[in-house]
Amino acid sequence: MLRSLFSGISGLRAHQTMLDVTGNNIANVNTSGFKVSQAQFQDTLSQVLTNAGGAQAGVGGTNPAQVGLGVRTAGVSTNFQQGAAQLTNKSTDMMISGDGFFVVSKGGEQLYSRAGAFSFDSTGQLVTTDGGLVQGWAADATGVIDPNGALTDLRLPIATLMGAAATANASFEGNLPIDVATGTVLNRSIEVYNAAGTVSALDLAFTRTAAGWSISAAIGATNTTSTMTFNADGTIATGGTFTVGAVDVDLSTLTGFAGLSTVAGLEQDGRSAGTLQSFTINSDGTLLGSFSNGLKQAVGRVALAAFTNPSGLEKAGNSAYRTSVNSGDPQVGTAGSSGRGSLTGGALEMSNVDLSAEFTNLIIAQRGFQANSRVITTSDEVLQELVNLKR
Repeated sequence: MLRSLFSGISGLRAHQTMLDVTGNNIANVNTSGFKVSQAQFQDTLSQVLTNAGGAQAGVGGTNPAQVGLGVRTAGVSTNFQQGAAQLTNKSTDMMISGDGFFVVSKGGEQLYSRAGAFSFDSTGQLVTTDGGLVQGWAADATGVIDPNGALTDLRLPIATLMGAAATANASFEGNLPIDVATGTVLNRSIEVYNAAGTVSALDLAFTRTAAGWSISAAIGATNTTSTMTFNADGTIATGGTFTVGAVDVDLSTLTGFAGLSTVAGLEQDGRSAGTLQSFTINSDGTLLGSFSNGLKQAVGRVALAAFTNPSGLEKAGNSAYRTSVNSGDPQVGTAGSSGRGSLTGGALEMSNVDLSAEFTNLIIAQRGFQANSRVITTSDEVLQELVNLKR
């Protein structure tokens, strides 16, 4: 039989694969996180008709004569170029800007995905559209996250609580007027909390004395006194800190200039208990919860995985990948570190399919298929002529 007949058949198979790949790319033009694939061809074995000959005295060398035996699909590569961003304004949607993959656990298997269309299930678990559990690190009761710890299922139940904390430090700022009459009293207060989150008032009474100021501080029935004096340039000479109950009061930023009475409570580090109301995501993947007590605190962090050879990952379906022997081990860490991309909340990464390029590939594959089918029909006609020699 003619070698060209089998070469044409191999060409049909290869271009059919190219059509399959191109068709899949076009079908996923609107799939979030989809990465375009490309078929790559290479020739198969070549039959040697004449071996090469070396040059000798008076005779030149000759090149080998070989006839190729067709084409085959060498591989289907994946292009991980960044896709366009699509704003969704949905707080659970996330987009990776740069390299990296979300880590997802499904059925006991760890998978990796660029698709960030997440949502919460009935138990507060952050899940993919097909039920995969998004992996990351949970924060402790104080909002501290250990990115070196073991990965866990990210969970943000509505009942998430921020515990109460007792006030240990409180501070005041502003100016005490040095030019007021002796005996003038300035009353200021700031809210403080006990360990149960019960709020009380820390009341300060500043009384002008001949030497400076006398300070009376009280939290409920607990009280104490202190004094302050100022230098001629308005800076504190003596005093500035004292303790009332279990609260350390800092007045070290106060000044003593004439004509200004601006002293006021600045801040304190206690809080009441609060429940989770909403959350936002930072560029490093930290989920920052907003609580009913008006405070914000980290509640978790999304993990990203990087690979030495992302093209070596094996597609597992549902916009997910699994590791292979040629992808390398996953390097799991925080977004924005060690070459991993940053995260954007309220957005999704769209498919990186270029329709103009894919339609061009359709034409190329179609013409390649037609050309190889023409080789087969021509070979058939030659065989027919051979058959017709014997009539």
